[in-house]
Amino acid sequence: MKPVLVFDIETIPDVGGLRRLHDLDPALSDDEVAEMAFQQRRAATGNDFLPHHLQRVAVISCLLRVGRDLRVWSLAEPEQGEAEIIQRFYDGVEKFTPQIVSWNGGGFDLPVLHYRGLVHGVVAPRYWDLGDGDYPDSRDFKWNNYIGRYHTRHLDLMDLLAMYQPRASVPLDQLAKLIGFPGKLGMDGGKVWQAWQAGRVGEIRDYCETDVLNTYLVALRFRLMRGELTRAEYVGEIAFVRGELAKIGKPHWQEFLAAWR
Repeated sequence: MKPVLVFDIETIPDVGGLRRLHDLDPALSDDEVAEMAFQQRRAATGNDFLPHHLQRVAVISCLLRVGRDLRVWSLAEPEQGEAEIIQRFYDGVEKFTPQIVSWNGGGFDLPVLHYRGLVHGVVAPRYWDLGDGDYPDSRDFKWNNYIGRYHTRHLDLMDLLAMYQPRASVPLDQLAKLIGFPGKLGMDGGKVWQAWQAGRVGEIRDYCETDVLNTYLVALRFRLMRGELTRAEYVGEIAFVRGELAKIGKPHWQEFLAAWR
Protein backbone atom coordinates (compact mmCIF):
# COMPACT_ATOMS: atom_id res chain seq x y z
CA MET A 1 0.00 0.00 0.00
CA LYS A 2 1.54 3.30 -1.05
CA PRO A 3 1.61 6.08 1.57
CA VAL A 4 -1.62 8.06 1.88
CA LEU A 5 -1.74 11.46 3.58
CA VAL A 6 -5.19 12.85 4.31
CA PHE A 7 -5.22 16.48 5.41
CA ASP A 8 -7.47 19.34 6.40
CA ILE A 9 -6.77 22.89 7.51
CA GLU A 10 -8.50 25.34 9.83
CA THR A 11 -7.95 29.04 9.34
CA ILE A 12 -8.56 32.35 11.09
CA PRO A 13 -8.41 35.91 9.70
CA ASP A 14 -4.89 37.18 9.07
CA VAL A 15 -5.29 40.11 11.43
CA GLY A 16 -1.67 41.20 11.08
CA GLY A 17 -1.92 41.20 7.31
CA LEU A 18 -5.18 43.14 7.40
CA ARG A 19 -3.53 45.77 9.59
CA ARG A 20 -0.69 46.18 7.09
CA LEU A 21 -2.89 46.22 4.00
CA HIS A 22 -5.27 48.84 5.40
CA ASP A 23 -2.81 50.78 7.59
CA LEU A 24 -5.15 50.42 10.54
CA ASP A 25 -5.04 52.19 13.88
CA PRO A 26 -2.87 50.06 16.24
CA ALA A 27 -5.43 50.67 18.97
CA LEU A 28 -7.99 48.49 17.18
CA SER A 29 -8.38 45.05 18.72
CA ASP A 30 -7.99 41.85 16.69
CA ASP A 31 -11.74 41.34 16.92
CA GLU A 32 -12.41 44.82 15.55
CA VAL A 33 -9.96 44.31 12.68
CA ALA A 34 -11.56 40.99 11.75
CA GLU A 35 -15.08 42.41 11.98
CA MET A 36 -14.10 45.28 9.67
CA ALA A 37 -12.85 42.72 7.12
CA PHE A 38 -16.02 40.65 7.50
CA GLN A 39 -18.24 43.70 6.92
CA GLN A 40 -16.29 44.72 3.82
CA ARG A 41 -16.53 41.19 2.46
CA ARG A 42 -20.29 40.99 3.14
CA ALA A 43 -20.83 44.29 1.35
CA ALA A 44 -18.88 43.05 -1.69
CA THR A 45 -20.04 39.43 -1.92
CA GLY A 46 -22.96 38.86 0.44
CA ASN A 47 -20.96 36.62 2.78
CA ASP A 48 -18.08 37.17 5.20
CA PHE A 49 -15.79 34.39 3.92
CA LEU A 50 -12.42 36.11 3.50
CA PRO A 51 -10.25 35.62 0.38
CA HIS A 52 -7.77 32.75 0.45
CA HIS A 53 -4.69 34.95 0.90
CA LEU A 54 -6.15 36.55 4.03
CA GLN A 55 -6.77 33.19 5.74
CA ARG A 56 -4.10 32.47 8.36
CA VAL A 57 -3.43 28.77 8.87
CA ALA A 58 -3.99 27.89 12.52
CA VAL A 59 -4.17 24.08 12.23
CA ILE A 60 -3.25 21.41 9.71
CA SER A 61 -4.50 17.98 10.74
CA CYS A 62 -3.08 14.92 9.03
CA LEU A 63 -3.73 11.19 8.80
CA LEU A 64 -0.82 9.16 7.47
CA ARG A 65 -1.39 5.56 6.43
CA VAL A 66 1.89 3.90 5.52
CA GLY A 67 2.94 0.28 5.91
CA ARG A 68 1.27 -1.16 8.99
CA ASP A 69 0.91 2.21 10.68
CA LEU A 70 -1.87 4.77 10.93
CA ARG A 71 -1.15 8.10 12.58
CA VAL A 72 -3.41 11.09 13.18
CA TRP A 73 -1.91 14.34 14.43
CA SER A 74 -2.08 18.11 14.12
CA LEU A 75 0.39 20.86 13.37
CA ALA A 76 -1.03 23.81 15.22
CA GLU A 77 -0.56 27.13 16.90
CA PRO A 78 0.50 28.14 19.48
CA GLU A 79 3.15 25.37 19.61
CA GLN A 80 4.22 26.21 16.04
CA GLY A 81 3.88 29.42 14.09
CA GLU A 82 2.14 29.50 10.73
CA ALA A 83 5.39 29.28 8.77
CA GLU A 84 6.52 26.14 10.63
CA ILE A 85 3.09 24.53 10.33
CA ILE A 86 3.08 24.90 6.55
CA GLN A 87 6.73 23.95 6.11
CA ARG A 88 6.34 20.78 8.15
CA PHE A 89 3.33 19.76 6.08
CA TYR A 90 5.33 20.07 2.88
CA ASP A 91 8.29 18.32 4.54
CA GLY A 92 6.00 15.32 4.98
CA VAL A 93 5.20 15.36 1.27
CA GLU A 94 8.93 15.58 0.59
CA LYS A 95 9.70 12.60 2.82
CA PHE A 96 6.96 10.16 1.80
CA THR A 97 5.76 11.33 -1.67
CA PRO A 98 2.29 10.16 -0.63
CA GLN A 99 -0.99 10.36 -2.39
CA ILE A 100 -2.61 13.30 -0.63
CA VAL A 101 -6.36 13.17 -0.09
CA SER A 102 -8.68 16.04 0.78
CA TRP A 103 -12.25 17.23 0.74
CA ASN A 104 -12.32 20.46 -1.29
CA GLY A 105 -8.54 20.71 -0.99
CA GLY A 106 -8.28 22.02 -4.53
CA GLY A 107 -10.86 24.73 -3.89
CA PHE A 108 -9.67 25.91 -0.50
CA ASP A 109 -6.93 24.16 1.50
CA LEU A 110 -4.19 24.00 -1.12
CA PRO A 111 -4.67 27.53 -2.53
CA VAL A 112 -4.47 28.85 1.04
CA LEU A 113 -1.26 26.87 1.63
CA HIS A 114 0.15 28.19 -1.65
CA TYR A 115 -0.43 31.84 -0.79
CA ARG A 116 0.58 31.55 2.85
CA GLY A 117 3.62 29.50 1.88
CA LEU A 118 4.72 32.32 -0.39
CA VAL A 119 4.22 34.83 2.41
CA HIS A 120 6.52 32.84 4.69
CA GLY A 121 9.15 31.67 2.19
CA VAL A 122 8.24 28.00 2.49
CA VAL A 123 10.16 25.52 0.31
CA ALA A 124 8.29 22.58 -1.28
CA PRO A 125 10.10 21.21 -4.35
CA ARG A 126 8.52 17.75 -4.35
CA TYR A 127 5.01 19.13 -4.14
CA TRP A 128 5.62 21.49 -7.07
CA ASP A 129 7.35 18.88 -9.26
CA LEU A 130 5.68 18.94 -12.67
CA GLY A 131 8.02 16.47 -14.37
CA ASP A 132 11.06 18.71 -14.66
CA GLY A 133 12.58 18.19 -11.20
CA ASP A 134 15.79 16.57 -10.03
CA TYR A 135 14.20 13.44 -8.52
CA PRO A 136 14.86 10.05 -10.18
CA ASP A 137 11.14 9.56 -10.83
CA SER A 138 10.45 13.17 -11.73
CA ARG A 139 9.37 12.32 -15.28
CA ASP A 140 6.38 10.42 -13.87
CA PHE A 141 5.13 13.67 -12.38
CA LYS A 142 4.50 15.07 -15.83
CA TRP A 143 1.51 12.74 -16.07
CA ASN A 144 0.48 12.55 -12.41
CA ASN A 145 1.40 15.41 -10.09
CA TYR A 146 -0.03 17.22 -7.08
CA ILE A 147 -1.12 20.26 -9.10
CA GLY A 148 -3.13 18.74 -11.96
CA ARG A 149 -6.85 18.85 -11.26
CA TYR A 150 -7.54 15.56 -13.03
CA HIS A 151 -4.53 13.73 -11.56
CA THR A 152 -4.78 11.43 -8.56
CA ARG A 153 -1.54 12.21 -6.72
CA HIS A 154 -3.79 14.75 -5.04
CA LEU A 155 -7.26 13.25 -4.76
CA ASP A 156 -9.84 15.93 -4.00
CA LEU A 157 -12.76 13.64 -3.27
CA MET A 158 -15.38 16.38 -3.25
CA ASP A 159 -14.30 17.67 -6.64
CA LEU A 160 -14.06 14.23 -8.24
CA LEU A 161 -17.34 12.85 -6.90
CA ALA A 162 -19.13 15.98 -8.12
CA MET A 163 -17.63 15.47 -11.60
CA TYR A 164 -15.87 18.84 -11.17
CA GLN A 165 -19.24 20.61 -11.09
CA PRO A 166 -19.58 22.96 -8.08
CA ARG A 167 -23.38 22.69 -8.17
CA ALA A 168 -23.09 18.94 -7.60
CA SER A 169 -20.76 19.10 -4.58
CA VAL A 170 -21.99 18.00 -1.16
CA PRO A 171 -20.85 18.66 2.42
CA LEU A 172 -18.50 16.05 3.87
CA ASP A 173 -20.57 15.90 7.05
CA GLN A 174 -23.74 14.90 5.24
CA LEU A 175 -22.14 12.34 2.95
CA ALA A 176 -20.21 10.74 5.83
CA LYS A 177 -23.41 10.41 7.87
CA LEU A 178 -25.34 8.97 4.92
CA ILE A 179 -22.70 6.27 4.55
CA GLY A 180 -22.81 5.52 8.28
CA PHE A 181 -19.77 7.38 9.58
CA PRO A 182 -19.97 9.89 12.47
CA GLY A 183 -19.56 13.11 10.50
CA LYS A 184 -18.85 16.36 12.35
CA LEU A 185 -19.01 16.41 16.13
CA GLY A 186 -19.60 19.61 18.07
CA MET A 187 -18.16 22.24 15.74
CA ASP A 188 -18.08 23.45 12.16
CA GLY A 189 -15.80 25.74 10.19
CA GLY A 190 -17.97 28.79 10.83
CA LYS A 191 -17.28 28.58 14.57
CA VAL A 192 -13.48 28.38 14.41
CA TRP A 193 -12.79 32.12 14.77
CA GLN A 194 -15.05 32.39 17.83
CA ALA A 195 -13.43 29.32 19.37
CA TRP A 196 -9.98 30.77 18.66
CA GLN A 197 -10.86 34.05 20.35
CA ALA A 198 -12.09 32.14 23.38
CA GLY A 199 -8.82 30.22 23.61
CA ARG A 200 -10.42 26.87 22.73
CA VAL A 201 -7.57 25.80 20.46
CA GLY A 202 -7.79 22.18 21.56
CA GLU A 203 -11.39 21.97 20.35
CA ILE A 204 -10.34 23.30 16.94
CA ARG A 205 -7.64 20.63 16.64
CA ASP A 206 -10.02 17.87 17.69
CA TYR A 207 -12.61 19.05 15.16
CA CYS A 208 -10.03 19.20 12.37
CA GLU A 209 -8.73 15.72 13.19
CA THR A 210 -12.21 14.20 13.07
CA ASP A 211 -12.76 15.86 9.68
CA VAL A 212 -9.59 14.15 8.46
CA LEU A 213 -10.80 10.79 9.75
CA ASN A 214 -14.19 11.24 8.07
CA THR A 215 -12.39 12.04 4.82
CA TYR A 216 -10.26 8.91 5.10
CA LEU A 217 -13.32 6.74 5.72
CA VAL A 218 -15.14 8.19 2.72
CA ALA A 219 -11.97 7.63 0.67
CA LEU A 220 -11.98 3.96 1.71
CA ARG A 221 -15.57 3.62 0.50
CA PHE A 222 -14.53 5.26 -2.77
CA ARG A 223 -11.62 2.82 -3.15
CA LEU A 224 -14.11 -0.04 -2.65
CA MET A 225 -16.41 1.51 -5.26
CA ARG A 226 -13.69 1.77 -7.90
CA GLY A 227 -12.40 -1.76 -7.24
CA GLU A 228 -9.14 -0.74 -5.65
CA LEU A 229 -10.12 -2.64 -2.48
CA THR A 230 -11.96 -5.93 -2.27
CA ARG A 231 -14.90 -6.15 0.09
CA ALA A 232 -12.78 -8.15 2.55
CA GLU A 233 -9.94 -5.62 2.37
CA TYR A 234 -12.37 -2.75 2.96
CA VAL A 235 -13.94 -4.46 5.99
CA GLY A 236 -10.47 -5.25 7.32
CA GLU A 237 -9.30 -1.66 6.97
CA ILE A 238 -12.41 -0.32 8.70
CA ALA A 239 -11.79 -2.70 11.60
CA PHE A 240 -8.14 -1.63 11.70
CA VAL A 241 -9.10 2.05 11.91
CA ARG A 242 -11.55 1.38 14.74
CA GLY A 243 -8.88 -0.52 16.64
CA GLU A 244 -6.25 2.20 16.20
CA LEU A 245 -8.65 4.91 17.39
CA ALA A 246 -9.51 2.85 20.46
CA LYS A 247 -5.80 2.58 21.29
CA ILE A 248 -5.35 6.36 21.19
CA GLY A 249 -7.98 6.79 23.85
CA LYS A 250 -8.34 10.59 23.63
CA PRO A 251 -11.81 11.96 24.45
CA HIS A 252 -12.61 13.15 20.94
CA TRP A 253 -11.83 9.70 19.53
CA GLN A 254 -13.94 8.04 22.19
CA GLU A 255 -16.80 10.36 21.19
CA PHE A 256 -16.16 9.57 17.54
CA LEU A 257 -16.27 5.82 18.16
CA ALA A 258 -19.42 6.15 20.24
CA ALA A 259 -21.13 7.97 17.34
CA TRP A 260 -19.91 5.35 14.86
CA ARG A 261 -22.68 2.75 15.09
